[in-house]
Amino acid sequence: MSHIHLPDGILPVWLVLLGWVVTAAIVAGVLWYLQRNPAELTGRIARLGVVAALMMVGMSLEVVPIAYHFNLSVLAGILLGPAAGFLAAFIVVFMLALFGHGGITVVGLNTLVIGTEVVLGSVLFRVFSRTLRASPFWRAFLGTVLALAVSTTLMVGIIGVARINPAEQAPRATATFSNPFQEGLVRVEVLQEEAHEPAELDLPTFAGVVYALGAVGWVLEGLLTGFIVRYLSQVRPDLLVVRRARP
Repeated sequence: MSHIHLPDGILPVWLVLLGWVVTAAIVAGVLWYLQRNPAELTGRIARLGVVAALMMVGMSLEVVPIAYHFNLSVLAGILLGPAAGFLAAFIVVFMLALFGHGGITVVGLNTLVIGTEVVLGSVLFRVFSRTLRASPFWRAFLGTVLALAVSTTLMVGIIGVARINPAEQAPRATATFSNPFQEGLVRVEVLQEEAHEPAELDLPTFAGVVYALGAVGWVLEGLLTGFIVRYLSQVRPDLLVVRRARP
């Protein structure tokens, strides 16, 4: 999952502000476009809500062995189109931030990362539909893998520009069972560590780990998206077509 899981106050202020400014400009442009082309969203309001809910569920669950989350962002782009899909990505990222899934200040950057998957996945699926003699499954699979690879590169680039070491941002903690009527079933205690100088970011090593684990996640999400798209192509093929509005 190409998502920056960092709390507030970690990334440089200039980078956070840049992310918010760019995201706000794109969201404003999307809203203007949808207002000028209501056919792009007419009849898809309910679909946007359902797709956004699916994205929230996927991004909240973790594939434990590789610490990966299913974004379902490419599926959102296929079902909603790039404009409405980007809007759904912003809504989902903002709602997840309210639940502590990444800081509020990182919403702008996370929206750009997830929005890249939505837009690129939507475009690639339609390009492959016109140029490849392949089934909907393989078109969705290839579009998902490529879109996630690009968004992961964008995420790694953001970490590299910020010059922070993600490993230094994760607090050590212990979890023990406790009285469920007093403190909950599990009590989490953060371990206090002695102050020390943060380690320098080893970007090649960080990128290598992210790509190695991420590639497995890309394939898994590509398979999931491909199976969903193949099923929809058989029962509701109209859902996979986002018609352009007439001028």
